[in-house]
Amino acid sequence: MRSKDRISYFYDGDVGNVYFGPNHPMKPHRLCMTHHLVLSYDLHKKMEIYRPHKAYPVELAQFHSADYVEFLQRINPDTQHLFPEEMAKFKLGEDCPVFDDMFEFCQIYAGGTIDAARRLNNQLCDIAINWAGGLHHAKKCEASGFCYINDLVLGILELLKYHARVLYIDIDVHHGDGVEEAFYFTDRVMTVSFHKYGNLFFPGSGDVKEIGEREGKFYAINIPLKDGIDDTSFTRLFKTIISKVVETYRPGVIVLQCGADSLAGDRLGCFNLSIDGHAECVRFVKKFGLPLLVTGGGGYTKENVARCWTVETGVLLDTELPNEIPDNEYIKYFAPECSLRIPTGHIENFNSKSYLGTIKMQVLENLRCIQHAPSVQMQEVPPDFYIPDFDEDEKNPDERIDQHTQDKHIQRDDEYYEGDNDNDHNMDDV
Repeated sequence: MRSKDRISYFYDGDVGNVYFGPNHPMKPHRLCMTHHLVLSYDLHKKMEIYRPHKAYPVELAQFHSADYVEFLQRINPDTQHLFPEEMAKFKLGEDCPVFDDMFEFCQIYAGGTIDAARRLNNQLCDIAINWAGGLHHAKKCEASGFCYINDLVLGILELLKYHARVLYIDIDVHHGDGVEEAFYFTDRVMTVSFHKYGNLFFPGSGDVKEIGEREGKFYAINIPLKDGIDDTSFTRLFKTIISKVVETYRPGVIVLQCGADSLAGDRLGCFNLSIDGHAECVRFVKKFGLPLLVTGGGGYTKENVARCWTVETGVLLDTELPNEIPDNEYIKYFAPECSLRIPTGHIENFNSKSYLGTIKMQVLENLRCIQHAPSVQMQEVPPDFYIPDFDEDEKNPDERIDQHTQDKHIQRDDEYYEGDNDNDHNMDDV
């Protein structure tokens, strides 16, 4: 075990300002709430805080098709009616609406996960956190499930430059289908997803029988669960399976998607997990002492999302947080009790011991088919930055800043404060 983890935390205040529209369950505002809660507990003083770079279209096209990226960049709410064919082709519409600053939103959350991966690759930190990331449903050529760009796939591609084997773990209530699909045919990424399955629950995939194909056979692991799973059942199953996965697969790095819609009381979820139960999974993964990239994901009861990811930031920092929430800009959302913990849910648990036992046996049986960690021929490491050549004369002089300079923007003054104006505060105000 390392003596003290070095933690990099990525946040851009602009990511919480976008609006998917009235009645849409995705509220990026939850990211501002999370960040202010992290600040109110003084957790930022124990981490390095970075504003991520905005991912370039050419970086997004490392996974996504160029025409899809180009369309996302071009479309806006005023012009979408002019492109009905492309809207249908790329699956934009009700679940994945076009809204103001949509592409910039994608660039920020994807940039955070890419930057997190690069810092881990360069051994500049042990754990990297991007709560804005974790949008695991997006596909190569289409949006899906509120996700437009799959930052997780982009981050994993980055990690594969330096690591022979990457382990991806997903505890969102929805199946991590976009990530699984991207790496379904390779043994260099093992995907493990714990999720609700059945009764036409989105996205409809994630049966225990989906195990990968060709070189990827047995390297996709799915743990399909039923409504109402509680802390005890979930964490016991999680620890058993993840222990065996790490022992068998021997990954060099772990990516952990912490979707908070698996919490009790989530607007779209159906599990009974408490924040402590959810966070126990994070604590367990941290104990392996491997480089770790942590992202957010789903989560539609926003005050609980903020609570959860703040507690988990504390877990990653080995810091126990008092239950009484300190005063902060969003304190009214946590009233009247203003406590960090939430009670577990009361949905009936349809996961019988025998059902969970059967799932566990099938997963462990599949793992036995991997006798030893796969031998991976390491390729030459590609360059870190796929930055296109720009004509300097045409480029906005304010944007003429190279990536290395951007990376030095550690602990930007305007990322800490709890006020309204980005520039009215500095470090002394904290």
